[in-house]
Amino acid sequence: MATTDATVRAALGKVAELPATLGTSGAKATIAKERLILFIGLGVAVLLGVVSGLNAAGILNTPVSPGEALGANPAIDFLVLALIAAIGPFGFAETARLRRITKIEERLPDFLRDVAEAGRFGMTLPDAIIVASRGRYGLLTEEIKKMASQLEWGVPVATALDLFEKRVPSPLVQRVVSIITRANEAGGNVADVLTMVAHDTREAQTQLHARQISMLTYVTVIYIAFFVFLVTIYIMAAVFLPQMVVAGQGIASSSLGSAGAVTLSFSIVPALFLAFLIAVIVHAVGDGIMAGVLFTGKIPEGFQHATIMLATGWAIMRFVVPPLNV
Repeated sequence: MATTDATVRAALGKVAELPATLGTSGAKATIAKERLILFIGLGVAVLLGVVSGLNAAGILNTPVSPGEALGANPAIDFLVLALIAAIGPFGFAETARLRRITKIEERLPDFLRDVAEAGRFGMTLPDAIIVASRGRYGLLTEEIKKMASQLEWGVPVATALDLFEKRVPSPLVQRVVSIITRANEAGGNVADVLTMVAHDTREAQTQLHARQISMLTYVTVIYIAFFVFLVTIYIMAAVFLPQMVVAGQGIASSSLGSAGAVTLSFSIVPALFLAFLIAVIVHAVGDGIMAGVLFTGKIPEGFQHATIMLATGWAIMRFVVPPLNV
């Protein structure tokens, strides 16, 4: 009687767990979360953009850094914050999702080899997947256990594989699932097919890792060039441009300046500093997106790098580089 009660409780537990394993609610929740982050970020960006426009029009004067001249500076400050709000949260969230998928893909060849080994002992594909689900595959383990639970409840293997493909949307998983499904429908020795698919998958991942390692050098160069640019601006703002202002003021108050024989337009120095700030913003966004595309081939990764560069460059220009006022 106790054994029967335990069996019933176990069956009820599986029934309660079944809707979560049969559906793709996890993938939909992830996508919805990222879209929600994108929409919230865009909404905040619009509000900050409105504040930037009001500062540019002279309706508001809300300087972020004390001591900076009003007018264009607050407008650019809030424009930078709007860019960060628009691309930053979405870039980090989407990059985290893509890296999770990448970690799942890294353990996929191990799972395929285990399924192939189980199939060589005469097991069918569903039974081989159930046996292989007892192994450890990192982040892939949870997805495999969901698929095994579906198979234990009589879900066709093609349907279970299709649901797995929807939960882990990536070209590699789609290709693997398509090959396994067709091989199982065609009959024959599925274990050999799984072994070849595992080998090809591992080769593709090895090539991808080699490409990322080679591209890491270029990403490092982009970061170094950007920070060298910031250091150059700091040196000019701290040493060269103040001396230019002092020299211009001295010439203007001397007899040469009064006679018009020698002039030095030191009044354009604040405008030059503003041009430096705009250049930092353009370089941060452009270089960041380029770094992400070079490293992974995906723009969300570029949004992440662009956010890091933009926030760092803006903070250095606003709070480290001395302001230049005439």
